[in-house]
Amino acid sequence: MTDWITAAEAADRLGIKQASLYAYVSRGVLSRRREADGRASMFDASEVEALARKGRPRRAPSTPEFVFESALTEITATTQRYRGHDATDLALRSSFEDVAMLLWTGSLPEAAGEQSVLAGRGWQATDEALAAGRAAQAALPPGTLPLERLQVIVPALAATDQFRLHLDLPAVVAAGKALVAGMVGALPEAATGANRLPGAEAARAELPMPESASPEPGVAARLAPKLCTGPVLPGLIRVLNAALVLVADHELAASTLAARVAASMRADPYAVVATGLGAMGGALHGGAALGAELMLGSATSPADAPRVVGDLLRRGEKLPGFGHFVYKDGDPRADLLLRLVGELAPKSPQLAIASAVTDEARRRALPEPNIEFALAVLAQVASMTRGAGEAIFATGRTAGWLAHALEEYERNIPIRPRSVYTGQTAVT
Repeated sequence: MTDWITAAEAADRLGIKQASLYAYVSRGVLSRRREADGRASMFDASEVEALARKGRPRRAPSTPEFVFESALTEITATTQRYRGHDATDLALRSSFEDVAMLLWTGSLPEAAGEQSVLAGRGWQATDEALAAGRAAQAALPPGTLPLERLQVIVPALAATDQFRLHLDLPAVVAAGKALVAGMVGALPEAATGANRLPGAEAARAELPMPESASPEPGVAARLAPKLCTGPVLPGLIRVLNAALVLVADHELAASTLAARVAASMRADPYAVVATGLGAMGGALHGGAALGAELMLGSATSPADAPRVVGDLLRRGEKLPGFGHFVYKDGDPRADLLLRLVGELAPKSPQLAIASAVTDEARRRALPEPNIEFALAVLAQVASMTRGAGEAIFATGRTAGWLAHALEEYERNIPIRPRSVYTGQTAVT
């Protein structure tokens, strides 16, 4: 019968830190199992003993590794789950607000017997915060991308919250609701008049709400007129809500790792989100959505797809929004969102261009589209402002950044990696 020991016991027997222990797990040197409560990791005592006799593996991993235990998101080759709930299923049946609460507190409001927050009840920023956020981004030049506006808005919101350094769960949840509401509320509308969305009516038309729920629109309904440059398509709120859910978290993506490091140093929730926003703008992360938008925008018809794809490849560039580090056979988030966009506007010329680009990529045996490409397609089909995909990504991922921050606040151990010095020796 196998004897199992705790992580602390295994690390002590090997004379290493627990972080190194989990690195051994990720490299296949050690195996582990979880206790029934899903929290504690247990290790095979015989494996640990054999490794102790042999000595620590001398082969260093090819890339630096950070391994954390987290109860938030499980990723497999074909799906992702938020606290055990399939994310694609949640995207079809739950509001972004409910999924954020699942990530933050561990339970869905619906499952807890509470009223649904589909209508955005309780997700409000103060008038002072909105005034500060709007004033901060208003000083930016015309044509500034939504992500760049958000990077200015968040610190302005923080300056108005005198309780932002309260890091217990209720305080962070309250700050998170106000922060997301403030981020969306402080963005300028992409256009006026025809695309103005009667919030309560739109939300009630597209998302089922209890009759007793507040008429205040949810995050998706508030975000749509901030991004759409023309009339808001019927059904768009439901698709936009699904997109926010699908990008809410994805384990330790680069922006989440950065946000988690900041939280480990007791940075407040606003600073955590600001850190995540700074890290996600790179072309290899959330910024790939902008690259995909520009790629799709360079085609005037489906017949242009071979030229668009070929031009990128001839320049030695990768197709933005294609391929994924985890999903080698296709990103399930992209599959669902592209299906929903197709149902939203099946005759859209922009959708036809996106389908032609995807077909051309497959013809050339290139990787499958990922969630950033799907966000770009949504932005093109819905006539959204340039950079809308990044804004959707940032708004949704704020829920995940704060969920990881809550884990770090509870863990209360600074993340302080060390480097291996490779420069010249001491100069005499």
